[in-house]
Amino acid sequence: MEPPVRLASTGTIIHGVSVGEVLGVSTLADARLIAGERGLGRIVQRLNVMEVPDILAWVKPHELLLTTGYPLRNTPQSLGRLVADLDERGLAALAIKLGRYVDTLPAEMAEQADRLGFPLILLPENVGFDDILNQVLTDILNRQAAALARGEEAHRALVQVVLGGGGLAEVTTEVAALLDVAVAAVDRGSRVLASAGPPDHLAALQESLTREGGGEPDGRALVAVPVVAGGHHHGRIVAYSPAQAIGDGDIGILERAATVAALVVTRQEAVNAVESKYRADFLRDILTGRTGAAERVTPRARAFGWDLDRPVTVLVAELDPDCDDRTAQDRLAAAWTAAVRRNDPRGAVAGFSHEVVAVVDATIDTAKVAKDAAAALADAHPATFSTGTSRTCPGVQGLPEAYLQALKAARVGRQLHGPGAVAPFDQLGVYRLLSLVNDTGELHSFVREALGPLATDDDTENADLRRTLQVLLETNLNVAETARRLHFHYNTLRYRIGKLERLLGNFTEDHHLRLNLTLALHVLRMRGI
Repeated sequence: MEPPVRLASTGTIIHGVSVGEVLGVSTLADARLIAGERGLGRIVQRLNVMEVPDILAWVKPHELLLTTGYPLRNTPQSLGRLVADLDERGLAALAIKLGRYVDTLPAEMAEQADRLGFPLILLPENVGFDDILNQVLTDILNRQAAALARGEEAHRALVQVVLGGGGLAEVTTEVAALLDVAVAAVDRGSRVLASAGPPDHLAALQESLTREGGGEPDGRALVAVPVVAGGHHHGRIVAYSPAQAIGDGDIGILERAATVAALVVTRQEAVNAVESKYRADFLRDILTGRTGAAERVTPRARAFGWDLDRPVTVLVAELDPDCDDRTAQDRLAAAWTAAVRRNDPRGAVAGFSHEVVAVVDATIDTAKVAKDAAAALADAHPATFSTGTSRTCPGVQGLPEAYLQALKAARVGRQLHGPGAVAPFDQLGVYRLLSLVNDTGELHSFVREALGPLATDDDTENADLRRTLQVLLETNLNVAETARRLHFHYNTLRYRIGKLERLLGNFTEDHHLRLNLTLALHVLRMRGI
């Protein structure tokens, strides 16, 4: 579940002043708020004067509307509906001067203003509208200029971070200093990649990111801006202020920071892509025996953080056929990289065009590594893969042979167990030999000749008899043990053996026939044959 944050929408921010701040200008020193105190935080971005009765067609959101009531002097009952109509259109407040055209305001007008949190201001008689317009608009323009200057300063500082080769840590440090808040760069899973700010504020920010539920916690401001590059969502820049809400100007700086973070992420992805290619090329050369003596390989491997000078196991992971696309292959490589780093930080891992290869410590539980990789891939892509593991390899010189073992195990394991299989090379047995036969038609012919009618499942009895034959061969024709495994009466099994011999020949006496039948059953077990 997403953490409780207020997502900032991107776009140009128009700065203004709050209604409460407007009441602080000198020309309104004697003005009085008569209703709608809850709306003092509403933002004023422009002013307007009510000169016509149909003013609703001309007003705009965030306006402070000034009036003497002249347009409504003949219809005072319209004042009762005016507050609701103005609030519905997003106005900031209504300031009215009484005494000349309208003597009093209806009680329902103040009641509506309080109920809607719409500020209703009573202007002093000696203040002209031109003075109010001049002072408030000057204040708004000054704030706009200050915000633009501050934004430009932040832009220059953040650009310098990128030009200086800085990363997300430098971006968050710069933003935290500019805004005096706690800032974190998080990925799509809300994992913190970099952060800066006062330690106690950062702790509260981390708590807010991990807390499940909705709404802003304890009234504190937690604002997030998405980091988007190349049409991909890479995470968020999150700011936290325990003292006060984060304003629109601060959000503008966060948006600039998110743009810079997107540049940093894109640059890092490009660097990672180049490094991954070098890693993959080097590991491929090792596995194909093109790197020469181990004395030359080991130092270069250590430069990549790999320790190949120890007993290791090679793992090969191949996407199952229905998942073979470029996106899935990239995510498979990322999932295996994460799994190997978690289980063996000194292990080697690289993605090739059709498989991912890992070289890990021989004492590592390879099934667990494959399980971790499958879990990581499932979070990012609905794909499955089959994994093969080699025998223990004593060092660099044996890696080419171990790679071929793992590759064979992955492919044969999928034939035996289907998608998502994990198959050790040592457990393939005779299937290694059977997989070398590329002519599947010849294998089909062999199965039909050996098993006759038992080669198909056209009849339920055929499958049942084939199961009986398989257990008999597995127990080396031990009738009592076979009857126990199949839960048959001894005489029933003797009857079945007689029927099998009428169909297949005297296999209880002919060991060559038993070998053929065993191989035929193994072929049937292999998928795709």
